[in-house]
Amino acid sequence: MTTPPPVPPVAMPPVAAPRPPAPRPLPADATVGGLAFHRLLFARRRSGWWTPLVVGALGVAIYFAFLVVIFVGILIATLASPAAGEWLLTIGTDVSFDLADPAMLVLLLGSIVLMLPAYVLASLIVNGRRLGLISSAAGRLRWGWMLLCTAAAAVVALVLTALSALLPTDEVVDTTGTIMQPAENPMFLWSLLIILLIVPLQCAAEEYVFRGYLQQAIGRWLRHPLFAILLPVPLFVLGHLYDPLGQLSVGVFAVVAGWLTWRTGGLEAAIALHVVNNLLAFLLALFGLGDINATSPGVTSFVWSTVVVLAYAGGVEWLFRRRALGRTLVLTPVAPQANPVPAPVHPG
Repeated sequence: MTTPPPVPPVAMPPVAAPRPPAPRPLPADATVGGLAFHRLLFARRRSGWWTPLVVGALGVAIYFAFLVVIFVGILIATLASPAAGEWLLTIGTDVSFDLADPAMLVLLLGSIVLMLPAYVLASLIVNGRRLGLISSAAGRLRWGWMLLCTAAAAVVALVLTALSALLPTDEVVDTTGTIMQPAENPMFLWSLLIILLIVPLQCAAEEYVFRGYLQQAIGRWLRHPLFAILLPVPLFVLGHLYDPLGQLSVGVFAVVAGWLTWRTGGLEAAIALHVVNNLLAFLLALFGLGDINATSPGVTSFVWSTVVVLAYAGGVEWLFRRRALGRTLVLTPVAPQANPVPAPVHPG
């Protein structure tokens, strides 16, 4: 039996490595000067033109899911207690803040607070990592800066509110609300606790949606900051049921809050102003010094509130320059990887 001659090995051609995906192109401002707050979406994992629309739709869906859960809980309580059903009917017929009804305060304020987790979840699901960029260019909420802004807002508001007591008041007749003295409110302490705990969360939720989500959504499509600052203002104004002068006051607040967000690179200054403004309004009403349900501020009140907002903006600008906080985020472009040279395959 003869042995067949060995077959000479055949050299196989080298196998080319797969081409790596091309790096995502960055806008010019991402590498030169850095991304301002309204452009921070470009630093997230997914930042396609479609992502703001999906975040908005998903956030609304999550928010209404939260409301359904609350509604089911209230419905169960209504079936168990007829008094709960009557209480629910009063809310449906007259949506106003009753400072003698802590449960109503929790429901009305809490329904606004739910916008915050809905937006956070939607942004995390759609845009991916680096969730802290929804708060500031630093990638987180700058607590020290926010506390400093809160102190500045409190000083400005308290000083100018005290001075406003020396001015003549407008003769404005407003029958939409009533003023209750603390001695007439059996739930005074409970209402005070709820106001101190929930109002700051309610203010933060509105800022994250109207100055956070909307500014960054518009900034994804339009680079100039004026678009991101001004375009969300009508939506914010329509959410407040005031007369034209009152809505004009809300519009001034929204413009200043939007400018502060862009100027400081984060939501902290706007949140601080919103918290102090709303806490002051609720506390004055709780102590019988104002009407939280008033819909007409009057000319004097409008002018004075505008002065407070502008004075606060000036104070924040002064503090911001002294602290030299960063307001933009500079990204490093990813260099395209060259195709690696395949290793030669030697005959086995």
